[in-house]
Amino acid sequence: MVDVGDDAPLFAATLVTDDIEPFTLRDHLGDGPVVLAFFPAAFSRTCTDEMRTLRDDLDAFPANTTVFGISTDLPHALNAYREEYDLPFGLVADPDHDAIEAYNVVESFDRYGVDTVARRAVFVIDATGVVGFRWLADNPGQEPDYGAVAEAVGDQ
Repeated sequence: MVDVGDDAPLFAATLVTDDIEPFTLRDHLGDGPVVLAFFPAAFSRTCTDEMRTLRDDLDAFPANTTVFGISTDLPHALNAYREEYDLPFGLVADPDHDAIEAYNVVESFDRYGVDTVARRAVFVIDATGVVGFRWLADNPGQEPDYGAVAEAVGDQ
């Protein structure tokens, strides 16, 4: 299990911003804190509440903070989701489960032909690549304490 004080596991996936392009976490470390917000599924109620709260509270983070939402959804689904909810941060598509396995946030799921999703979790990584904050949901409907996330980002 990735914990506070550990080096952040690096992974590669697909980044959805205004474009869809390759992503490696390594390329986003060094400039300031990075927030990784793992969520189970685009367009689901609690996930949408979480992503909209991050969107609306983004100004609580220092300007050099980079936020990524990460799910096992396909890039085109995340592109539609990002556009529908006007999310100003990138979404990382992890259908191969590289990120969720690296951070040990794999959640079994048995609906709609899907058997694995991301467990709702938030990690804050400092500019040196060290995990400074970790939060894991106890149940799929639980959201993080956004104040604690903002405080953790501010401490980085």
